Amino acid sequence: MSVPITALYAALLTFVAIWLTFGVGSLRSRTRVSLYDGGNKQLAVAIRKHANFTEHVPLALILLALLELNGGSAGLLHGLGASLVLARVLHPFGLEYDEMRKPLRAVGALGTLLVSLIAAIALLLKAV
Repeated sequence: MSVPITALYAALLTFVAIWLTFGVGSLRSRTRVSLYDGGNKQLAVAIRKHANFTEHVPLALILLALLELNGGSAGLLHGLGASLVLARVLHPFGLEYDEMRKPLRAVGALGTLLVSLIAAIALLLKAV
C-alpha cells in the first residue's frame, strides 16, 4: 500500500527540517560551539527551533500515514498536511529567547497540535 498524500507532505516538511538544520549548523560554524549552545542565545534558539520540529512532526506524519492507510479522505489528508506544513513554517519565526508570547509561535504550536488531534480522532473513529 502506498501513501502518496502523506509522502507529499513528508517531502515538503523535509525541506523545512533542512532549513532548520542549516540554521543550527551555520551558527555552530560561526560560534565554534560543537555541543549544546555554549551560552549563545541565538544558537540556543536555533537548536530549540530544530528540536521542536523533530519532537512534533514525526508523530503527526505517522498519524497522517495511518489515516491514509485506513481510508481517510483525500480532502481531510490534504487539509491536515497543508495545515501542518504552514504551522511548521510559521512556528520558528515566533520563537525568541526572551519573548514567549509571539503570535507565530502560538499559531505554529496550536496548528501542529490541532493536526495531530484531528488525525488521532479520525483514526479512533475508523478503528471503532
